[in-house]
Amino acid sequence: MRIVIVGAGPAGLYFALLMKRQDASHEVTILERDGPDDTFGWGIVFSDQTFDYLRESDAPSYAAITGACEKWDNVDIVHRSERISVRGNRFSGVARIRFLNILQDRCRELGVDLRFHQPVTDLPALPRCDVLVGADGANSTVRRMREPLFQPTIEHGRNKYIWLGTPKLFHGLTLTFVDHPTGVYAAHSYRFDSATSTFIVECSEATWRAARLDAMGEQETCAWLEEIFRDHLGGQPLLTKNFVKWLNFPLVRNARWYGDDVVLLGDALHTAHFSIGSGTKLALEDAIVLSQAFARAQTSAAALPLFEEMRRPRVEQYQQAAMDSLRWFEQMGEYMHLAPLAFAVEAMTRSKRVDVEKLKQRDPVFAARAAEFLTGDQEIKSALGLDKRSGDQENL
Repeated sequence: MRIVIVGAGPAGLYFALLMKRQDASHEVTILERDGPDDTFGWGIVFSDQTFDYLRESDAPSYAAITGACEKWDNVDIVHRSERISVRGNRFSGVARIRFLNILQDRCRELGVDLRFHQPVTDLPALPRCDVLVGADGANSTVRRMREPLFQPTIEHGRNKYIWLGTPKLFHGLTLTFVDHPTGVYAAHSYRFDSATSTFIVECSEATWRAARLDAMGEQETCAWLEEIFRDHLGGQPLLTKNFVKWLNFPLVRNARWYGDDVVLLGDALHTAHFSIGSGTKLALEDAIVLSQAFARAQTSAAALPLFEEMRRPRVEQYQQAAMDSLRWFEQMGEYMHLAPLAFAVEAMTRSKRVDVEKLKQRDPVFAARAAEFLTGDQEIKSALGLDKRSGDQENL
């Protein structure tokens, strides 16, 4: 089979190596407009469940990725300068460029034809192939050129966000909230190597305009945000990479996932808000499921509909959770009056994927503390199994 993949991000690289593992005679070519060491992000996050999938799919790349990761089991919510830690959330962070380089090396080892600095401007001019994979991100050229086929809908979140880095090392995933005269700011931060953390800041457009961030350059923006989060950065600076600007998160969906031997993967097919850390996870899982579909069905005519049948329900479930989380951050000002512990419960359950019962399972100490503090909230008290005075410890 001849396979051409547009885009050397996580989805494209992982699908390429899985197909070469499946059958070394497959001719797999990846076309990427940027260079092998170009990257526009800082670190990415994985859950243990994602690592299970990677171990089962390709042990060599799994070993290299996990060896490069920083690991933690805590999510910290910082509100009113008080830090609330919730344990039992096992995640790992890795530098995005390190992760991509590992997958590139594995692709080369297996015989994938990697072609960098190859922008795609005309689909008919691409090499002949049996299946064309659009794995070229949220602004996908393949999707745009075949828009009538895929019937995409692209909306945008209301909040503004900017993706920065910092030498301040945050252990665990940390969500920091600051109530400032110009509005409420949230920072999503985590360490991804021994020297650097990701630091994503988001705020409402009203806050963004009130602070005049719309008129600031990179240096002014970093200086402003360093002052906003001064107590949380410990005097460390904020770092930029390439051209950094404020964005509204794109919400990508496609009515059709494939057609005419063309299929989309990863952010080209769907996006999930960064607040649930599932963008790369979904991209890798897309690649795994599509390779499984080809293993079962052999031809693109049979494999592509099987891929959508196997994958769409899971993706839509994650997109709904991500939407719930995105909307919570858009309304975060409504929760700032809460005490830190109550705020932490709100933040941890925002996506509706984690309920209070799951918090009990992950961190009984946190659940017990929250239940004791929130004795006036009958709904939370009941969910924690503490609506009866007897047997409280057994329920926890």
